[in-house]
Amino acid sequence: MTDFTLDSPAAQAVADILQSKMANQELDVPLLPEVASKVVTLSQDPESDAAQLAKLIQSDQALAGHVMHIANSAAYSPNASLVSLQQAITRLGMNLISDIALAASISAKMFKAPGFENHIQAIWRHALATALWGKEIARQCRRNVEATFLCGLLHSIGRPVVIQAALDCAKKSDTALTEADVLALEAALHTPIGVAVAQRWDMPQIVCDSIGFFHCYDQATQAREQTTMVNGAAAFATHLLTPDALSIAELTALPVLADLNLYDDDIAGLLDKKADVKSTMEAMLGR
Repeated sequence: MTDFTLDSPAAQAVADILQSKMANQELDVPLLPEVASKVVTLSQDPESDAAQLAKLIQSDQALAGHVMHIANSAAYSPNASLVSLQQAITRLGMNLISDIALAASISAKMFKAPGFENHIQAIWRHALATALWGKEIARQCRRNVEATFLCGLLHSIGRPVVIQAALDCAKKSDTALTEADVLALEAALHTPIGVAVAQRWDMPQIVCDSIGFFHCYDQATQAREQTTMVNGAAAFATHLLTPDALSIAELTALPVLADLNLYDDDIAGLLDKKADVKSTMEAMLGR
């Protein structure tokens, strides 16, 4: 664990406790819904089929209803009404239905952090947008689209986990944290805790690596290409959601896009997909 010092003594005290818990594998993390875990496994199995995926999703009635609602949204089925999961999988494909099921299972609703609900929702919107942009960049670079979606979806999973864990820890230790303290803890600890969460959830190593090396993708070893695409996708997500924070000119000038061999025409082509990405994201958020 990297040593660091926070300005606030209260935040530092909580950070020390959380790091100790991580070192001893005692950190409480939200449980991954069983269906989500099985969807990840099934999506990586070349022998799996549509019937297996439909049966798996149908084992959770709430999830099945949510998936059908999203599949029937204008983003996916503007001219047709899907009446069954099997039909949805046949029409949209196993990979897309798997993405929808994963996004529905792993969501901001997993985290309990009073006072930070809007912040966590913003983190989740950015993660989902990153996952969708990751697919677009992977297509442009002719790389693995499905793996990039999962890596993008979970690249910032440590952020809401840190917030929840910090608040729980502060309550148990009777430590008063300010909002600034919590955000400082999020910034300092989200990477190692994100990796710990992915490992606890038995995610593929490529996901763990893309979390661990997200901020230093050039240092990644096995998953450098994947991590670079996720980093670039996160930049596109930031531009989509908060264009005032990252303009087109600033986005285009980012070194990561050059590292992905994305030239001006490639970037312009990706930006043409902004409306599609946004509508798909809103559909997956159930809006």
